[in-house]
Amino acid sequence: MDLNRETVLKMYETMVTIRRFDETAAQMAREGIVYGSFHTYVGEEAIAVGVVFNLKDGDAIASTHRGNGHFIARGADLRKMFAECLGKITGYCRGKGGKMHMAILEPGLITANGIVGGGLPIGTGFGLHFHIKKSDNVSISFFGDGAANQGAFHECVNMAAVWKLPVVYVCENNQYAISTPVSQSLSAEHVADRGVGYGIPGVLVDGNDVFAVYEVIGEAVKRARRGEGPSLIECLTYRYRGHHEGDIQNYRTEEEIEEWKKKDLIMRVERVLVDTYGVKPEELIRLKEQVEEKIQEAAEYAKSSPWPAPETLMEDLYVKEDGVVL
Repeated sequence: MDLNRETVLKMYETMVTIRRFDETAAQMAREGIVYGSFHTYVGEEAIAVGVVFNLKDGDAIASTHRGNGHFIARGADLRKMFAECLGKITGYCRGKGGKMHMAILEPGLITANGIVGGGLPIGTGFGLHFHIKKSDNVSISFFGDGAANQGAFHECVNMAAVWKLPVVYVCENNQYAISTPVSQSLSAEHVADRGVGYGIPGVLVDGNDVFAVYEVIGEAVKRARRGEGPSLIECLTYRYRGHHEGDIQNYRTEEEIEEWKKKDLIMRVERVLVDTYGVKPEELIRLKEQVEEKIQEAAEYAKSSPWPAPETLMEDLYVKEDGVVL
């Protein structure tokens, strides 16, 4: 592993930030101040970090309804994220997008959507753009195990393979499509097995091992930048919480959830930092305290931010020819 101490610490800090952001926002949802469904990324943090730490400025990400981790790993402003989740004017989309329709432009375009499999054509479109422009940027298209059975999956991956588009398709297989276990919806043993049908690499990786994800995605990104086309990466993981806050989860057992928590991905990185990089436990405690301060400050900022004014309802709908947003 060629990662230095500072990089691994940053990976760890980012994973902790993602978890505490989602846990805090989930509590807000239970309090009724986050409107609509809220889907957490808790238990999947290693994937976002392992993927994004391979990207450079200008690379694009097509995220999902469960995409807070992708945004935070990409460096999004926590205050603007919380504000958008709460529908406040200070949010990334001025409160009009909400969690599932958030978007940022820098350091690379990343956009979420609420449609299962909706990110597949968007991410493929980003890749087509880079291909036409002869850029060495890449597109990351995240999707879940349920989305792997959408028709858009076949159409997008097939087209990207034929045209050798610079797209990395990342399946976050958290075992359930809402309440349907993957064993009841997938004909192949793994989503990654489908890669052979498109003539592209299909790689299965432990999605709870941030270093394994980082390495596998790194190879796929390099391949895409060389103009060799897309890859299909399946990250096996598990969401600790329900499909959304309020999900009664009668499709799985507490014992199953606790078994996965024993293999917690953040604790795994803690052990590596202590055993391999010589980081003292108290240093990790301080880092977590600093993260908590940032989370609470950002949450309070969002709570105290104003709502969008009624007269702004029709703004941000169209773009003039010169690019000025109406």
